[in-house]
Amino acid sequence: MTLNEIKTAVDAGNRVHWVNSGYVVTRDVLGQHLITFTRNGSAIGLTSRDGTRLNCKPDEFYIEESVEVLQ
Repeated sequence: MTLNEIKTAVDAGNRVHWVNSGYVVTRDVLGQHLITFTRNGSAIGLTSRDGTRLNCKPDEFYIEESVEVLQ
């Protein structure tokens, strides 16, 4: 995913992960996009300080598939 795709997906309410489901891309109250480890709340910025380069490889991000309950 590109930086813009990630931000757009998160801002639209989709759950975006990095590498595995334990890492979630979030947006804080200041509008910063972060990669947060859900087990302990530790976070790093999604991008470099200048906001132009992802801190991780683009192909390591994915949108969580919604799970429908079958009856």
